[in-house]
Amino acid sequence: MSELESEFAPTLQNVLDQKSLKWIFCGTRQGWCKTTTSCSLAIQLASCRESVLLISTDPAHNLSDAFNQKFGKDATKVDGFTNLYAMEIDPTSSLQEMVEQSDQNGVMGSMMQDLAFAIPGVDEAMGFAEIMKHVKSMEYSVIVFDTAPTGHTLRFLSFPSVLEKALGKLSTLGGRFGPMIQQMSAMLGGGQAPQEDMFAKLDSMREVITEVNTQFKDPEKTTFICVCISEFLSLYETERLVQELTSYEIDTHNIVVNQLLFPKASSNCEHCSVRHKMQQKYLNDAHELYDEFFHIVQLPLLTEEVRGAEKLKEFSKMLVTPYFPPE
Repeated sequence: MSELESEFAPTLQNVLDQKSLKWIFCGTRQGWCKTTTSCSLAIQLASCRESVLLISTDPAHNLSDAFNQKFGKDATKVDGFTNLYAMEIDPTSSLQEMVEQSDQNGVMGSMMQDLAFAIPGVDEAMGFAEIMKHVKSMEYSVIVFDTAPTGHTLRFLSFPSVLEKALGKLSTLGGRFGPMIQQMSAMLGGGQAPQEDMFAKLDSMREVITEVNTQFKDPEKTTFICVCISEFLSLYETERLVQELTSYEIDTHNIVVNQLLFPKASSNCEHCSVRHKMQQKYLNDAHELYDEFFHIVQLPLLTEEVRGAEKLKEFSKMLVTPYFPPE
């Protein structure tokens, strides 16, 4: 094996070996086994790190289905593990909760919500900030994100810079409309205007956002694992994702290729043979594009669903040991 092949072995062992990693993202389009990959990686990490938190930020949550265990917005220990926890959260719901909590008098919530939603993307960005404040208050060795489909993921990763700009604009709007809101609140029999509390919360996010933004751009602390299948659209979208991540200065050097067919030589299945040839073509394209800088992990299409902790544990072994199809 050459030095280059050794450096970029076709496994995710490099992720397990990098003990400095704090944030690990797994992302792709829906239906390309992203959740199975992120769950499997979290299981492998649990074998070598003190504590692991797996978070789904995909509105179509699948962690509960993958582990056959109900998860919610609070971190819950995964059955069968002592140091693996999971939670499912919706970034867009966090802002609504923040507005409702700020609306102590029951009259200003809608105005504050309209003010917050006036800036495109700020609703999700502030929801992201609330998530990060919550996550940072917990002590975990490493955090794995099962992210939403590609477009949402890219927005998620841009939230720190979006929010930094939005906070300044919202503060300006707050100063402009603050006296009016205060007066309306007094007329309606309220006390202190709730916007003061809301803007205080927004300002408190600045430090968290700045720190998270810095850590996301640090390859020692953050990496992104691209998950795909061996088809043209998937390879095209993966390249787009890699380019976008590079523009955000977020490290990525691992690609997981799922659902590969390996028909036996004795097989008479024409469909299997044709699809295998197609997959190999795009797999070769992926190697030509990424071999020099990426670990490319190949995972087979299985004959049964990977659901439940035991099946996920078994599947996860293929992330660290190269898969060789049976003869």
